[in-house]
Amino acid sequence: MLEAFTGCGVLYFILSIFFYFLIAAVILSWVVALTRPPEWLYPIIRAVNAVTEPVLRPFRRLIPPIRIGSGALDVSILLVFLIVALLRGAVARC
Repeated sequence: MLEAFTGCGVLYFILSIFFYFLIAAVILSWVVALTRPPEWLYPIIRAVNAVTEPVLRPFRRLIPPIRIGSGALDVSILLVFLIVALLRGAVARC
């Protein structure tokens, strides 16, 4: 149980929480793109964006979205997913 409170355990926990925030950001972006979200969802969208956007923004500057018809696919989030997953794997072996 105490292993969870080591530096590696705390870092793994933070990376895991951020990973789930990224998943929420993807799902919420689809909700916003496909429909008008209910009013109660807007504070959640803002909170998720407040956590994920500072990390995603530099990657979005480097990697432009891929145009698909009238829309665009943001592939920068895939790179951030990969980096977070690799970091989680490395920290798990710590």
